[in-house]
Amino acid sequence: MSRHDRAAHDDAPKRDAENAEGAAEAAAEAPAATPEPAAAGDEARRVAEERVMLEIIGAIDDLERALEAAGAAHDAESWIEGVRLTVQRLREYLTRQGVTTLDPLGERFDPTVHEAMLEVDAPEGRAAGDVVQVVLKGYARGDRTLRPARVVVARAPAGREA
Repeated sequence: MSRHDRAAHDDAPKRDAENAEGAAEAAAEAPAATPEPAAAGDEARRVAEERVMLEIIGAIDDLERALEAAGAAHDAESWIEGVRLTVQRLREYLTRQGVTTLDPLGERFDPTVHEAMLEVDAPEGRAAGDVVQVVLKGYARGDRTLRPARVVVARAPAGREA
C-alpha cells in the first residue's frame, strides 16, 4: 500500500464519523418529509367535509333555479313551498357546519372571495370595481373560501374615469 493510500485509509474512520455527524445534523434541521399522522388525518377529514358541502351547494343552486322558473310560470304553490323548504333545510345544515354565504352585491370586487364572470359599464351610482350582479353566491367556512361568489363587476365607461 502506498503512503498516499495508507493516509487515505487511516483517515477513513474519521471521515465516516464526520459524514455521519453531518447527516444527523442535516436530518435534524430538515423539515419532516411527511406531515404528522394526526395532521394528515385532519386535512383528509376537512377535504372530505368540504366535498360534501360543495355537493350541497350545487343542490341549492339547482333548487334556487327551479324556484325562479316555477315562480315565473306561476306553477302550483305547494310545489314551490316544498322546494323552498328544501333549500332552507340545506342552508341550515351548512350553517351548522360553519358555512357562511357570500352575497357581495354592492361590495368592492375582491379576487380572494369573488370570481368575475363579466365586466359591464358602471350603472349610475356605482363605481368601477363594484359588484353589480351576483351570478352565483359564494360560500366560505371559517377563513377558507369553498367557492368564490361569481359576479358581474362594474368598469368605468369609455370616456369616464373611475
